[in-house]
Order: sequence, then C-alpha cells, then structure tokens
Amino acid sequence: MSSNRRPTPTPSASTESAPAGGGVPRDRFVLDSAHVGDIQGAFRTIRQHEQAHRGWRARALALLAIIGPGLIVMVGDNDAGGVATYSQAGQNYGTSLLWVLLLLVPVLIVNQEMVVRLGAVTGVGHARLINERFGRFWGWFSVGDLFVLNFLTIVTEFIGVSLSLGYLGVSKYIAVPLAAIALLAITITGSFRAWERSMFVFVLANFLVIPLFFMAHPHGSQIAHDFVIPGIQGGANSTSVLLIIAMVGTTVAPWQLFFQQSNIIDKRITPRWINYERADTWIGAIVVVIGAAALICVSAFAFAGTPYFGQFTDAGATATALDHTLGSAVGAFFAIVLLNASLIGAGALTLSTSYAFGDVFGTKSSLHRSWRDAKLFYSIFAGLIIAAAAIVLIPGAPLGVITEAVQALAGVLLPSASVFLLLLCNDREVLGPWRNAPWLNALASVIVATLVLLSLILMATTVFPSLNVTTVALIGGALLAVGLTAFGLVTLRTRRRAPVLVEEEPSIPREQWTMAPLALLARPQWSTGRKVAMLTLRGYLVVSVILLIVKAIQLGGG
Repeated sequence: MSSNRRPTPTPSASTESAPAGGGVPRDRFVLDSAHVGDIQGAFRTIRQHEQAHRGWRARALALLAIIGPGLIVMVGDNDAGGVATYSQAGQNYGTSLLWVLLLLVPVLIVNQEMVVRLGAVTGVGHARLINERFGRFWGWFSVGDLFVLNFLTIVTEFIGVSLSLGYLGVSKYIAVPLAAIALLAITITGSFRAWERSMFVFVLANFLVIPLFFMAHPHGSQIAHDFVIPGIQGGANSTSVLLIIAMVGTTVAPWQLFFQQSNIIDKRITPRWINYERADTWIGAIVVVIGAAALICVSAFAFAGTPYFGQFTDAGATATALDHTLGSAVGAFFAIVLLNASLIGAGALTLSTSYAFGDVFGTKSSLHRSWRDAKLFYSIFAGLIIAAAAIVLIPGAPLGVITEAVQALAGVLLPSASVFLLLLCNDREVLGPWRNAPWLNALASVIVATLVLLSLILMATTVFPSLNVTTVALIGGALLAVGLTAFGLVTLRTRRRAPVLVEEEPSIPREQWTMAPLALLARPQWSTGRKVAMLTLRGYLVVSVILLIVKAIQLGGG
C-alpha cells in the first residue's frame, strides 16, 4: 500500500521523565505542539514532568486532574436520542429491558479502554491512524461518513433543544439560536480547562435524573429483578428486538472512538497516566448506565397502568405525559434533563468532527489554541453548529427522515470503526508493548462481531422495514456463533503450529513507550485473510450505500 501521506504541522516532541528506578527518557511525538505541556484539568493541574503519584491522597488528586475525557464521552452519549430511546423502552416495555444496560457496561469499558491506550501512546487521532495504517480510502471514508453521521445527529440534538424548551414555553426560534450561541461560547475560548469545566456543568446536570427517578415512585425489587433476569414484557417481536438494537446503538456510537482518543491527546495525557484515564472511563461507563436506567424507570413507573403506557411518540410528548401523571414538576425536570443531554451531545459530537478533520488535513486542532491560531478547527465546529441549528428552524424540514438516516448511517460506520479499532490495538508499530493481550482480543472480537451484527440488522431494517427483525436476529446470531467458533479454532490451531517467538525486552520502560513518528513506521503487512476481510468490508459498504440511496429515493418520492 502507498503511504498516502499528507502535510502536517511541524511535529513536536515531549520528553517523558524516567521513573524512580531508572530508564532512558523517551521523546513523545505529537502532530500539534499544543498537545505538549501540563495537563490542565478542570479541577487540577499536573506538570509535564511530574512523577507518578504514590499514596491514596496523591492518586486521588491526580485522578481529579485526569478525569474528563472518559466521563464526558460517556455522558455525552446519553444525548437527545438516548433520552428518547430509554424513555421509549420504559414507556412501552416497563423495566423489562434493564438487563440490556447491564450487558453494555463491559462493552463500553472494553471499547473505550482500547481508545485510551491509542490516544495516550500514539499522540495521533483515530482518523489519522486509520488513514496512515489502512490507506487513504479508509481514512477518507471514516471521516466522510463520520461527518455526515455526526451532522445529522447534531440536528437531532437541536430537535431535543426545541422539544425541551418548547415544553417550558420557549419558542424554538429563540431556544435553538441561544443554544447554538452557548455551545460556541463554551468551546471557542482558547482554554482547554475552561471548556472542560463547562462540560462538567453538563455532567453534573445529568444527575438530575436521580431526583427524577425518585419522583416516579420506583419499586426496588422489580428493578433488581429486571436488571439481572433477561426478559421482554409482551414477548419478543420485531419492534422490541429493534428497540434493543437501538439501545445498543445509542449507547455504543462511532463518534465516541474519535472523540475520546483526540480529547486524551488534547488534554496531554501520556502513558504514565493511562491507569487514571482508564478509571475515568470506568466511572463514565457506570454513570451513563445509571442515567439510562433511571430514565427507563421513570417512564416505566410513571406510565404503568395509564393510557400512556405503550404509546411513546417522542421525548416532548413524554414530558407532557409526565406532567399529566406525576405533576408539572416532574415534566419540567424531564425537560431540563432532555435539554442538558441535547447540549452536551451536540458539543461533544461537533468537537469529535473537528478533531477528525484536523487529523486528516494536518491542521492545528486543539482547545488550547485561540480562534486566531486554529481558525479551521473552530470554523468547522461553528459551521456544523450553525447549519444544524438552521435546519431545525426551517419550516417543514424532514426531521423524521433525518432521525431515520442517523440510525442507518450508524449501521454503516460502526462495523468499520470497530474493526479498525481492534486491528490498531494489535499493531506492533502503533502500540508496541501496549498491544491487546490474547484474552482481551478474544473478548473484544466477540464484542466487535456482535456490534457489527446489530449494526447490520439496524441498517437493513431501516432500509427494509418489512423485514422480520426477530428472524433476522436469530439467523444472524446463529451464524455469528458458528463464525466465532470456527475463527477461534483456526486461531488456536495456527498458534500451536507457529514457532514460538521470544520477544526482546524493550529498552524503554513500558510506562514511557510511545509510538514513533508516523513517517518512521513500517507499513503493516497484509495477510491473505486480512485482504479478504477488508475487501468484504468494502463490499458491505458499497451495498449499504446503494441501499441507502434507494431508500432516500423512495422517501423522496413520498
């Protein structure tokens, strides 16, 4: 494969201090000099050459400085679409789908932990790594599809703003522009710390779901049962299976990979602090599941035994229904939760897009930089926010079609993004001693394969609504189980026959090992199996795009 290199800003390097006990300092290569320096977190600063902390108090203070990227990306995923999906699950199926959330905790942790290592060790964003290691086609596809998907999702976030403030009596022609201005003011400050502190306001506001949860008078025993005992109220059918897939899709989204990796780099987190960023990610995964469960329970207990049960339409109607069943205070609380989810979702999604474009075009992409110093980075952010807000304000805009397109495009991007994530985390040149362990590869392979299957089903049923989702899911699940079993057996057989290679101990301590400059990396060796897999993935993308075009023509024809 050709290198397909693009011009980049003058690379910079930071020197990792050797830990007590020796070691040779290691230069960390980054593409933007703003990504080198002190870690300026929302609550504390860690100096560039500060040593790893010992003692629980010092570690707690270090975590306060590091915490942010993992928590923000997780809470940001509980966006307007997430609030609507979880509310629909509770309103139509009670608490019977809570077990889905429990299964998503390890999925979130495994996926995002791989991103943590990629960000801290490489100093290069997700989109740029794909472009460099898999070629220009995949780099451009990833960024192009991410751009379209994120833009349409940002539109749905402003729909959430319109619905939430509309419930509170504010016209969308006032609410949406004010929300757009607020997001621009928060982001274009030239201060990473100021931006992160603003995001933590949204993170803290996310906990309003807790009092909202208790206002719904929940039954603890029922919640505990449905969290650990799988079931579907009313039985499994196409509608319920599709909702489960939507719950997975709204919780595990492609933009999370791009955002957290770039945000870790922008925050200047290096391998020495990986364990703290892992903790940040674990905390975020737990917080997002608690929030999602609370939303399901609110709708489940508020509407049980009322005419509203099983009649979900949208999040705005849910707020109105809560007003009728539990009182105006509960309806207002729900509207505020929806507004907060919409704002943090829009901010994080837009930033992930700006980061990705900076990766591919090699431009300055850092919240540490001012508008004057990173005009393209902030212009992309501002352009996306303004355009998305404008679409929501257009009378008669096809907002329903946009929401449907978001689901379909997520089904197109998630398989390739998940596969690339797994391949990058096994790339010796990229992660060296930080590569996936065999047990993690096995677990991650099952998770990625399952996500790919769910994405395929979601995309297919969006394009062909008449498909029997239950049948498709059962057939797909059986094929997946057979495929994973066969793959596992072949892998074990290959390992047993392969000569045992004893790797030399790296001359650099693992805590200091970082990826070499991109231009110095050896090109990845493509086996026959990998070539077939990539051709298959490319074929899937071609078919998917054709199907989406056909669907768009059908919708356009009325």
